Amino acid sequence: MPEPAPTLLLLLDGWGAGEPSPDNAIHSAETPHLDRLCTSFPRTTLRCTGRAVGLPEGQMGNSEVGHLNIGAGRVVNQDIVRISQAIADGTLATNPVLSDLFAATRHSGGRLHLIGLVSDGGVHSHQEHLEALIDTALAAGVERICVHAILDGRDTPPQSGLGYMQRLHNFVRQRPGCSIATVSGRYYTMDRDKRWDRTALAYQALVHGEGPVCTDPLDCVQASYDQGVTDEFVVPQILVDAAGQPLGPIADNDTVFFFNFRADRARQLVQALNDPDFAFFDRGCPPQLAGLATMTEYDATFHLPAAFAPQHLKEILGAVVSRMGLRQLRIAETEKYAHVTYFFNGGEETPFAGEDRELIASPKDVATYDLKPEMSVFEVTDRLIAKWQSGDYALVVANFANLDMVGHTGNFEAAVQAVEAVDACVGRVADSILATGGRILLTADHGNADVMQGDNGAPYTAHSHNPVPFVLIDPATHSLRSDGILGDIAPTILDLWGVEPPPSMTGRSLLSRDSEASAPKESV
Repeated sequence: MPEPAPTLLLLLDGWGAGEPSPDNAIHSAETPHLDRLCTSFPRTTLRCTGRAVGLPEGQMGNSEVGHLNIGAGRVVNQDIVRISQAIADGTLATNPVLSDLFAATRHSGGRLHLIGLVSDGGVHSHQEHLEALIDTALAAGVERICVHAILDGRDTPPQSGLGYMQRLHNFVRQRPGCSIATVSGRYYTMDRDKRWDRTALAYQALVHGEGPVCTDPLDCVQASYDQGVTDEFVVPQILVDAAGQPLGPIADNDTVFFFNFRADRARQLVQALNDPDFAFFDRGCPPQLAGLATMTEYDATFHLPAAFAPQHLKEILGAVVSRMGLRQLRIAETEKYAHVTYFFNGGEETPFAGEDRELIASPKDVATYDLKPEMSVFEVTDRLIAKWQSGDYALVVANFANLDMVGHTGNFEAAVQAVEAVDACVGRVADSILATGGRILLTADHGNADVMQGDNGAPYTAHSHNPVPFVLIDPATHSLRSDGILGDIAPTILDLWGVEPPPSMTGRSLLSRDSEASAPKESV
């Protein structure tokens, strides 16, 4: 088989194909390089939401889902669907991990703590899952349940948390023995960038009852709004009784269940509760838990039971490239490093043979990325070009995080600056790759910066429902079909290489059959 042409899969996270409008930061930005590439090379769009990526119909896509589908080369049924199905068919009640945790709670006489994001955003969790867990635990004989509610405001509108908390408040009031113990914004409780000072504030509130206090969870949220603080940034607060005592600190003999189904933003708090050698901040005297489990596997090295085990996808793109004896590189800054590695590899931590990884630190000198819209994209670009010019890799998978991370802030002007920084870097990368005879598949995992304002005129911080662009930047002549999904990208790469995808890679090449690259394929 001839040597495959070196290929870069460049993911512009949050680059949606939205209609031109005043709230579309991508359209509003000056993007000479993207404009040139999109008009000079074949272009189509890919569906990245709902059933096209294994989510419920109408559910917006996200980075985890997008990278899973892209790396797998197929539609991957997501954990949200698996969990919801277990609730619908009644098998949640017989889930062995949950049954064991509930039994441990009864035996120890402690409380069950449920920790997770309270919203219907469907990216990290779903409120219906929390409600089902509460009822399942009560039916199993658990007498005391404490909910540690994390507010969203990122995958949902910035001040939608009050409505979700009202729903939860009404729900738990009807169930004796169940209470809301803490309320916090995901900025603190769900950090993933090793900003341990944020995780420490959440930990101290959940475990030691240290921090601002309130007697009503709705008042906690409203008071934050009155101070101009939206859901994501609500400082961890402790619910107390009439005597001023915390309602539910995590204590010895208690059990804990994290109900987020997405792993990346739950890991740090789980690590603080689980790791006996934890040293990133002073935990005081950590509680001796009777049990700790998670909805899905957050990290294999944690050695914790997961109610829904990984699906262990086989014959994904990274595996095929490795089996061909080719080298591959994954490169991103911290915010998206897990996506081009763990998620792209089907939820597996271990690199494939011949797979190298490059991590560039995301900025830590700003609280939010609208204060530094370029993030670390220039450093990622420098490293990417240097690695490409080494000539070592047949496949490079890179992620530019800006359009997603800055889009989440809701700051339109900053998002425009982020787009322009990314555009400059895309231009540099394209010139370098084309000069060496390589090709680029330029696309995204989901939209974000293409919609920056909601219907009510308020900043829109969630992902968009738009498809994403796909541009095949290659000196050879190609034509692309128009009905593609993210799961079609991996088969397209193999098609360009003249390689037959494995049977489990059920996506279809985006190359039209009259494309000159659609030659007879070799199996590997």
